[in-house]
Amino acid sequence: MMMMSWCRINNIAVMVLLIMAYCNVKYCEAELSPDFYSNSCPAALSTIQKAGCDGSILLEDSATIISEQNALQNFKSVRGFNVVEDIKSAVEQACPGVVSCADILAVAARDASKYVGGPSWAVKLGRRDSKTASKDLAEANLPIAFDDLEALLSSFARQGLSARDMVALSGAHTIGMAQCITFRSRIYNDTNVDAGFASTRRRSCPPLTGNGDGNLAPLDLVTPSSFDNNYFKNLLRRKGLLHSDQALFNGGSSATDGFVSGYARNQASFYSDFSAAMVKMGDISPLTGSDGEIRKICGAIN
Repeated sequence: MMMMSWCRINNIAVMVLLIMAYCNVKYCEAELSPDFYSNSCPAALSTIQKAGCDGSILLEDSATIISEQNALQNFKSVRGFNVVEDIKSAVEQACPGVVSCADILAVAARDASKYVGGPSWAVKLGRRDSKTASKDLAEANLPIAFDDLEALLSSFARQGLSARDMVALSGAHTIGMAQCITFRSRIYNDTNVDAGFASTRRRSCPPLTGNGDGNLAPLDLVTPSSFDNNYFKNLLRRKGLLHSDQALFNGGSSATDGFVSGYARNQASFYSDFSAAMVKMGDISPLTGSDGEIRKICGAIN
C-alpha cells in the first residue's frame, strides 16, 4: 500500500465521515450487502483503499443543478472532492461502470476512520448515484454549527436516528477543522465556554464579520488528526469549538449529557456506537436496483 494514497485519504477523513453522518433523506429498508461487488468487481474495496447517501453532494454546479456543495452548511467546509474523483478514476480502470460514487464515499469513510485510529465496520454496498442534487433540501435538513440541542435532536430524528446515534456520530468532530465564521459567536457570546479556550481561539478569529472568516481552528484541540474520544472530554471541560458541539453537554442537565460522559470515560463504547450508527446511516434510503445511475465521474451526471 502506498503511503501517499493513505495520506490523501487522511485529507478527506472529515468530509466523508460528515457526509455519511448528515444524509438528508428518509429511512427505509435497503437492499444492500457487504458482498455486493464480490463477483462484478472483486477489486473494488482494495482499489478504493489504495487510491485514497447517494453521492448527490459530489455533483457540481451545471445548467440544471445548483450543487449541494454550495449549501450554507457545506460551503467551503466540505472538501476533498478531487480526491474522491481520483479514487473513482482508479475504480473505473479496474471495473468500468460498476461501482457507484455513493459506495466509494461509504467505503472511504470507513477506511479514513480506520486510518486515523478509529473504528472499522462492515460497509453495505449496492448504492446507485442520484441524477440530481438539491441545495435547498440540504440547507433545510442538514444541522448547522449554531443549532441548539432541540434542533439537533429533531434533525437527526427526522432521519430515524436516536439521541445516542446523534451523539456518537457527532464524535466525527474528533478530527478536522472549522472556519472562524462557524464558531465566532460561540467564543464571543456563549456563556458555557471555558475562558482560556475562548481566549485562545479569539487570537485567530476576530470579532467582526468579514474579518478572518475563513481562518481555521481544530474541532478537537487535543488530537485534531486522530480519531479518539478527546472530543467528548473537551465537551466536559466546556471546550467544544462549535455551539452545536457544546450543546451536547450542559453539565448534567441535558438529555445527551449521559452519552457524552460515557464516551469520555469509555472510548470502546464510543467506537462501538459510532460503528453501529454508521451502519444504520448507510441504510437510509439509498438508490438501488435500476434507480439512479452509476456515474462515470462523480462531479457530473452521465
